[in-house]
Parts: sequence; structure tokens; C-alpha cells
Amino acid sequence: MKVGILGATGSIGQRLIQMLEHHPEFEVAQLFGKKSVGKKYGDINWILKGNIPHYVEDSRICSTSEISPEVELVFSALPSPVAESIEVELAHKGKIVVSNASAHRMEEDIPLLIPEVNPGHLDLLQVQKETRKWKGALITNPNCSTIMLTMVLKPLLDAYGIEQVIAVTLQAVSGAGYPGLPSLDILGNIIPHIRGEEEKLVKETAKILGTYRGGRILPSQIETSVTCNRVPTIDGHLINGFVKTVHEVEVEEVLETFQNFSGLPQRLNLPTAPERPIRVTRKADRPQTRLDLDPMAIVVGRVRKINTMLAFTILGHNTIRGAAGASILNAELFEAVL
Repeated sequence: MKVGILGATGSIGQRLIQMLEHHPEFEVAQLFGKKSVGKKYGDINWILKGNIPHYVEDSRICSTSEISPEVELVFSALPSPVAESIEVELAHKGKIVVSNASAHRMEEDIPLLIPEVNPGHLDLLQVQKETRKWKGALITNPNCSTIMLTMVLKPLLDAYGIEQVIAVTLQAVSGAGYPGLPSLDILGNIIPHIRGEEEKLVKETAKILGTYRGGRILPSQIETSVTCNRVPTIDGHLINGFVKTVHEVEVEEVLETFQNFSGLPQRLNLPTAPERPIRVTRKADRPQTRLDLDPMAIVVGRVRKINTMLAFTILGHNTIRGAAGASILNAELFEAVL
């Protein structure tokens, strides 16, 4: 399938280009970027490790008005204000839009998808097609921290039920995009607020863990409280999670539940799916951002009981599993089941 990348020059667009270089199912056919239209991709400011992948060096950056008829699917790494109109316009043109932007995540007929957690929410695409009268489709992936937290909540919810969740995030600066925060704001510092992040985590988690019924998602009623912090690491979000389960549970049971968790992407052997979506570490001081970061799996450690609550630490790669890799996995699932 020939694909395009919206926002190809930004940090997530670059991750998409890097991850799609040798993809067995998707061939990058067009790159789009508003401020760089007409330039060769090889002339942009590449911010990731290594060189610009050779396969896109000579590609011309296009305007979305030039989108080729042969491009069937587009990955959107656009800022939300821009994504709001462009993604809808392309879906009306018959394109499958797989978006990392937050613009349409909470709309009733738009799947907010984590393939291991809520693949059945793709049923919303039929509702979407009927209500919006378009030939294309729009699928979104959640906020990076939402993906990490919800991946760990899903097996707990299925096995033991959940009454309450408290989460404290320690989020890397790459989550703010490039060039991110001024160095004098973040070096040697922790900022105990990220605008809009706490609200996203609460609302998105409720939608993802909700139930599809009668053409809509009934949000989960789990009580969720979140505090988000920006910390001076480059990649990798850490989350301290606390969960009150409906049924009493022991730590060893939970460790086994995490280790045995898998989902539809693993059963379908999708190219970008990790073999184990949750990796468990039993070391007392792990996971650590510098030592344990995995591209697509979520790493969980420090699993313990604190009074009546289950406590644990979560680590995930915010620009891969939390963004570019999430979009690619969503596209792979779409291709496999629809």
C-alpha cells in the first residue's frame, strides 16, 4: 500500500520515515510539510540519530493539494490546529487517515485505538462512514502517556476489575515536540504541569476502556486522577501508577497477569507489534529510562501493595510506542481486519 506522511519534517514525521523504511506492507510515496513545500527532503533539519534514510533524500515535499491518487493511506503527524481540517478533507477524498494528532480523538464516531486494548472500537468506522458520508476513514491514536497507562490497566481490568486509578507522570522533553522547551526552563528542573495533559489522560482512558454498544462508546466509569510533570530526560515517559482493584489480588498474580498479556496484534503477528506488549522487571530500582526503554513494549516494575492499592512503575517510549509506532500499528491492524 502506498502511503503519505503529513507533517513529515517534524519530530514524529521523522520517526515515521525512520520506522517505515523497510516496512513489509507500506511504501512511502509522498511527503507533506507546509513550510517546506518544494524542498528536497534531504535538505531538512534531521533531528534523530543517524542520517536521513536514503530512500527519502530526493523526495520532494508536497502540499496536501498535490496528494496523489495512488496514495491510499496517510499518516498524520500534524499539529492539532492544522490537523482538524486537513484530516477531514482527506477522509472526504477517500483516504484512510491514521492520526497522531489530538484534534479528533474524542469525537463519538472516531476510534481512539490501542490495538492490544480496544481493537473492537474499529467498528466505529462503519458508523463514521454512515454519518459523515465519506469514502475514507479517520483513526486516531491516544496521547503518549494514555497509551502507556492504559496498556497496563487493560489486563488488570479484565482479570480483577478496577475501582480507582491514580497516576503521576514524569514526561520527557521530546513529548513537547521540536525544539521543545527552552533550556533554561527545563535543565536541572521539573515542571509540575503540562497544559491539557491531565485532562487528556482522564478522558482518553475512559473512552479507550469504554464499551462499544449501539454504534457508540459508553465511557468507562473508573475513577481516575492524574498529575503530569515534565522532566529533563530526552525520550521515555515514566508513570507511577496506583490502582484499587475490585477483587483482592496478590503481587505474584499481577506479575503473571502482566507477563501473559497479549492482544490481537500479537495473534495476527503484525510487523510492528512487540512479541510481548508488557515486559516485567523484578529489580527493585527498575525500570529506568536510560537502561530499560523499549521501542514498542511497555516496561513495568516495582509492582507492590501499598495499603489497599496496587502500585507499580511504567516506562514507555513516547515518540515510538506513544506516537509514530502507535500510528503504524493502528494502520497494520486496519489493513489486517478490514
